[in-house]
Amino acid sequence: MRNPGALSVRTEKELLIATKQFAAENKLRSWLELFVTIGLLAVTLFLAVSEHYWFVRLGSSLVAGLLIVRLFIFYHDFQHGAILAGSRFARLLMDTYGLLVLSPPSVWNRSHDHHHKHNSKDLLSSMGSFPTMNTIQYRSANAMDRTAYYWSRHPLTIAFGYLTIFMGGMCIRAIHQNFRLHKDAILALVIHIAIAVTLGYWGFDKLLFGMTLPLVVACGVGSYLFYAQHNFPGCHLEAREDWTHAGAALKSSSYLKMSSLMNWFTGNIGYHHIHHLNAKIPFYRLPEAMAALPELQKPASITLGVKDIVACFRSNVWDVDAKKLISFRQAKPC
Repeated sequence: MRNPGALSVRTEKELLIATKQFAAENKLRSWLELFVTIGLLAVTLFLAVSEHYWFVRLGSSLVAGLLIVRLFIFYHDFQHGAILAGSRFARLLMDTYGLLVLSPPSVWNRSHDHHHKHNSKDLLSSMGSFPTMNTIQYRSANAMDRTAYYWSRHPLTIAFGYLTIFMGGMCIRAIHQNFRLHKDAILALVIHIAIAVTLGYWGFDKLLFGMTLPLVVACGVGSYLFYAQHNFPGCHLEAREDWTHAGAALKSSSYLKMSSLMNWFTGNIGYHHIHHLNAKIPFYRLPEAMAALPELQKPASITLGVKDIVACFRSNVWDVDAKKLISFRQAKPC
């Protein structure tokens, strides 16, 4: 192992090879952490629909939302083949989870695979990512296209990702674009409506605390995390001819510093630059990889503080001259 303070001499290929030692899964740990998370989610959802005091139900509902985020990381890593690969039971669990949270497997795999292969390359593509315009494109776009682009990155769009990104984008839009390829998106909507009607019939409070609020929290947090991972001060985008996989991972993907508790709830997804470098590394080994490889220890970093959140939401348009993301106001046509 190299001294963390030593000057990096690895080429991109050598760095990719160096990460492979962390792509080995501990299956027992994967299963244990999965079932602990499922168990905690079951308990919090039970409390959310119980007859306890409203503040107990509210707290349980909010925690359930964060546990849904954590469970999404298992779904995410499983689809990458990083954990529990080849297990039919895991496939059943993960596919069921994807349907329940409006992230049907066919849509997620197609869009997310595209995202990993084209991160920061196809700027205008909205497949698996938030589209990005550069200053030339933004200033030459008509008013309708600029407005649509503005709202695609608006804080309200991301905060209500439950409706806009997951239900609207991952399901309804996917069905409209390719009905035959994304039939599981229809199934996801049918299951979702059935559960909502059942809980609503049982009581509006059951629907609110047992389904709506947890999903609003989970989808809102998840949408923001995905946005901030590739739209932040210090993000660098390369021209297609200069694009490389490792370069996009280390320069166009953030390291989101969080508390130990939030790292647990988000499955270390804040170590996003490492995940993009090697998606086969299980989420619980990402910190280990960062600690061992000096090249991974000085990424562009952000936090969940208000100042950094505001800065990310002001990272809207790629300035082709300044080589950085700027705000809509700065990009405004003269």
